Amino acid sequence: MTEDTQTVLVVDDERDLADLYAAWLESDYEVRTAYGGEGAIEALDESVDVALIDRLMPTISGDEVLEYVRSEGYECRVAMVTAVEPDFDIIEMGFDEYIVKPIRHGDLTEVVESLVSRSTYDRQLQEFFALASKRAALQSQKSAHELDESEAYADLEVELEELRDELHRTTEQLSVRDLEVELRQLNADGSPNAAGRSI
Repeated sequence: MTEDTQTVLVVDDERDLADLYAAWLESDYEVRTAYGGEGAIEALDESVDVALIDRLMPTISGDEVLEYVRSEGYECRVAMVTAVEPDFDIIEMGFDEYIVKPIRHGDLTEVVESLVSRSTYDRQLQEFFALASKRAALQSQKSAHELDESEAYADLEVELEELRDELHRTTEQLSVRDLEVELRQLNADGSPNAAGRSI
């Protein structure tokens, strides 16, 4: 591993599961494991790039760990990796991805790769992908009727559309040269896939 290796914090009170996720990731990342909310808070620092957090844990829940991450100003990307199916309460939560267990090896590594790439994006783009992830999580679990009846979901759709429009305006304002510089910078940061994502 090099000095540029990203650090992933895996948080789950099921030790076997946390260790399994860590084993899947340790060939590509510096991996820390925490077997509960208290351990997660102790393990967190500025060097953590991605945190995978279980929601249902005794004493300190994953939701509380997420609140701590955001209240303390840590810049890491966060995925909730959980058996809890998403409900409309997730719209107000500050995570970047929501993954329902069970999760396969390939899916987990793909999510971590995506979150590492997103850490190089500006805040506006990070917010866009976080909102899009919430919408996708809800669409996968809720019926069309439930989505239509939810005011929170309607607000999410409006916010996502407004942010998409802002991003398009920002992109249009970049000169061709500026855009080339930005894309080269993304590639130099080791994120070749980031430049190819469509908004």
